[in-house]
Amino acid sequence: EAQLVESGGGLVQPGGSLRLSCAASGFTFSNYPMSWVRQAPGKELEWVSGIRSGGGNTYYADSVKGRFTISRDNGKNMLFLQLNSLTTEDTAMYYCAKLPRYFTGWAAASSTDFINRGQGTQVTVSS
Repeated sequence: EAQLVESGGGLVQPGGSLRLSCAASGFTFSNYPMSWVRQAPGKELEWVSGIRSGGGNTYYADSVKGRFTISRDNGKNMLFLQLNSLTTEDTAMYYCAKLPRYFTGWAAASSTDFINRGQGTQVTVSS
């Protein structure tokens, strides 16, 4: 059974940075595209970023493009999200999510495309 465990969240000031990590187990990590989604208080789940299984192609929501960077280490079964230039609008619970193996919907990726999701790590941006 797939397990995804996020870490790295915390409290940071506006303009600051964080690096989120996701440890994957229970499936062949290198075979699956992965994504990050987030949910702010009182708001719907939002797709943030995605990465193909080999790591060569990455995708971002317009709201985070140029500030966030997704990456993966298939040798260590790890997914990462580097968050830079954070604003209060980035405050949310961030989830690591496994996508279907042959996922092709990158042009219109949605927060509901995933088949497994972790428990999340909280990111709070506040002065």
